[in-house]
Amino acid sequence: MAMAWLVYRLSGSPLMLGLVEFVARAPILLFSVLGGLLADRWPRQRLMIIAQAAMLLQASALAVLTLSGAVTIGWILGLALMLGLISAVEIPVRQSFAADLVPRQDIPSAIGLNSSLFNAARIVGPSAAGLIVALAGEGMCFLINALSFLIVLGCLQSMRLEPKTYQEPRHPIQLLTEGFSYAWHTPHVRAVLTVTAMLSVFAMPYSTLLPVFARDILHSGPEGLGLLMAASGVGALIAALRHARRHTVQGLGTSIARSAALFGVGLLAFAASDIFWISAAAMVAIGFGMVSSLAGINILLQSLVPDALRGRVVSLFTTLSLGVTVFGSLLAGAGASRIPAPLILVVGGAVTLMTAAWLWRALPAIRRHVRDHRLMEQETG
Repeated sequence: MAMAWLVYRLSGSPLMLGLVEFVARAPILLFSVLGGLLADRWPRQRLMIIAQAAMLLQASALAVLTLSGAVTIGWILGLALMLGLISAVEIPVRQSFAADLVPRQDIPSAIGLNSSLFNAARIVGPSAAGLIVALAGEGMCFLINALSFLIVLGCLQSMRLEPKTYQEPRHPIQLLTEGFSYAWHTPHVRAVLTVTAMLSVFAMPYSTLLPVFARDILHSGPEGLGLLMAASGVGALIAALRHARRHTVQGLGTSIARSAALFGVGLLAFAASDIFWISAAAMVAIGFGMVSSLAGINILLQSLVPDALRGRVVSLFTTLSLGVTVFGSLLAGAGASRIPAPLILVVGGAVTLMTAAWLWRALPAIRRHVRDHRLMEQETG
């Protein structure tokens, strides 16, 4: 939240908001499959510690530059690129690592619980950030963020896990080809990854334009931006808690399709509103629909993918759910410089609804493939 407000305060340009998002996400698009490859070949706990330490350095540099008054758009772009490069490794490793902490049958609820904690922080964080930015500036938010990595590193160091057997060394190209082949030739994986790509390009970039809505349409300042993001976090937390109670993938396809439809409806409602409380209510629906659909896809993938392929398949999900958003964010920022920002969200909402309808029609075939997949697993032990 503080980063978006700082960029918009320094530049006043929606295009610059999209450009910073593009720089931060592009490395995820290009290199997260390599992060997934590392996750399948090296101890994930050790990789997490290295990545979090690198994030501590990046966050500290941003805090020092901002608090000293030396920060510029150029520095922000450079540090955003650094964060993107680290995240390209950290995100697929972290998502794969979560499944290492619990028995396989508990993966659905574990991922839901993990998402619940993440989205609970999304409620508190943006609201607090709005107040801190208004009272002390963006630099204080960046300093708190930097200090938080010390807690993360302490938690990772304290974990005591059973040793894990990793694959015999093979050529990286062979390993990557194996992961791509599994994703393409497994119908339910291909379908949910297609939905992920569509949401990432047309729906998720709504967040890039939130500073424009907060300042220019709702006239609410940084506090309002924080509250809008917190409202999205409320919906996301409800969705994540709902998944935390899940112990099976049964009915998950239907849930994903309905959630994607709600995501689209929420975007349309937010685009049509110039009243703050209506916009906040729409953000709750947006947060619920986004997390319920994407977390559902993550649960489905991690519950059905073989352990040996987990890192690579999760990296494809990461590429599509986070990396591909660079195109949507850049298009949204550039488009909002020429046409009204609400119209950008109307297009995104309409495409999201069409994607949900396509998935709904494909569900019977997906269910058959999932059933056949599980029967084959049982037969092979």
